[in-house]
Amino acid sequence: MSENTELREQVRRRYARAAGQVGAGIPNSDLLDDGRPDSGSCCGEPKQRPIFGAALYDPVASADLPVQALEASLGCGNPTAVADLREGERVLDLGSGGGIDVLLSARRVGPSGFAYGVDMTEEMLDLARANAAEAGAANVEFLHGTIEEVPLPAGAVDVVISNCVVNLSTDKQAVIAEMFRVLAAGGRIGISDVVAEDHLSPQQRAERGSHTGCIAGALSRAEYLDGLQQAGFVDAQVEFTHEVAPGMHAAIIRASKPTRGRVRPEQVRA
Repeated sequence: MSENTELREQVRRRYARAAGQVGAGIPNSDLLDDGRPDSGSCCGEPKQRPIFGAALYDPVASADLPVQALEASLGCGNPTAVADLREGERVLDLGSGGGIDVLLSARRVGPSGFAYGVDMTEEMLDLARANAAEAGAANVEFLHGTIEEVPLPAGAVDVVISNCVVNLSTDKQAVIAEMFRVLAAGGRIGISDVVAEDHLSPQQRAERGSHTGCIAGALSRAEYLDGLQQAGFVDAQVEFTHEVAPGMHAAIIRASKPTRGRVRPEQVRA
């Protein structure tokens, strides 16, 4: 088994276990701080200050969501709060987990819009689908796949969001290229991720936390911006929001796909 394959399997096991723990009634704070080396708490003290998980969501906006959707949150931000979603838009959440960001997105885009979630972990997909059914969300769909090979056609969505998942990929440029591919011309990304300060080497990032804990695999700010530019994105920006380890930050990443050759909605549906 190659190193990249093993890292992906570690991630899959981590989130499969988390889905089972949520189903068993483990609260989010304990889920983040379960004492394992690949725990999401590797980079801070979530019980003292919210740097990961459910506490980063607006309690009013998430109050009537299924409890297990909120408890399954292991992200470093709230991408739906920064994506500026509008009525009728089509949204894709990369690494959708228990479905919280898909359900929040579906509300924002309304009945005329649609929200997709993509996840490679069957246990999380089962949990997300159960949460969608409990919430009565009709304008959502959860797809099995990887974020390096999204199972949607080109130009299928208007917005791509993600919550602390891109850093888990072993081929981040492929993920960025997929975001560009599935976006309609003029579309945009609004994602949360862990990002390193530019002076930190990959070895120094690895010293600050594990890959499955969203630290070791993080890009630097310059690497993120370069990758977005290489894929064809414009107006890219990386904004640090809070520190999760020394020199490592939760961040909001925004960028747009140029509007030239905009795909008409009827072409995408066809």
